[in-house]
Amino acid sequence: MPRFVAGVVRFQNDIYPQKKKLFEKLSLGQSPQALFITCSDSRIETAMITQTDPGDLFVCRNAGNIVPPHSAHTGAMTASIEFAVAALEVPHIVICGHTECGAMHGAMNPGELDAMPHVKEWLGYSQAAVDLVQKESGGKSEAERMRLLLEQNVILQLEHLKTHPAVAAQLAKGALELHGWVYDIKTGDVHAFDEQQKTFVPVADRYAAELARLAGAHECDDGE
Repeated sequence: MPRFVAGVVRFQNDIYPQKKKLFEKLSLGQSPQALFITCSDSRIETAMITQTDPGDLFVCRNAGNIVPPHSAHTGAMTASIEFAVAALEVPHIVICGHTECGAMHGAMNPGELDAMPHVKEWLGYSQAAVDLVQKESGGKSEAERMRLLLEQNVILQLEHLKTHPAVAAQLAKGALELHGWVYDIKTGDVHAFDEQQKTFVPVADRYAAELARLAGAHECDDGE
């Protein structure tokens, strides 16, 4: 705990003064550009991966970056998604899985979770991805099977997202885009799901057009 307290003091003394105007602006409200749904794993640092500032991302985290399908039951994920989409009107939602995911290991090996019944039940929302991997991974190594599960789980949770009324309404209006990512902890690589190719590709390839437009905008700004 002393390490965390020292970090708070360093933030107050060194970091906050550098971004004082940003925090003063944020004190008046928020307008995040994306809802970022990822795992609770302590190795995932959303701001570091995306190089974003406070106020840019509305972040939801849970074991396995899971989105339960919409139902009459009110849960934290359901309420947070509804708020981000209906109230904050985020234009993007990212579901980001990651390598070495303990939740996905548990989903693949449910017998190891008997002592954690709530975790076991929660990971049931990934069962369709597990079933697909078990059906289609004949001859694959354990590492290949796990990579396939990470990807299929992200795709499954994207489908679950579409069942939420607020999400469906914004998608119908063309006011919302969904994105599926997988982050590699060891290499720093991020792969994004390409809907047309039905596969995961390097994030720079998936968003090449957007990156080109951003670079062009920066060149115009520099020219001015």
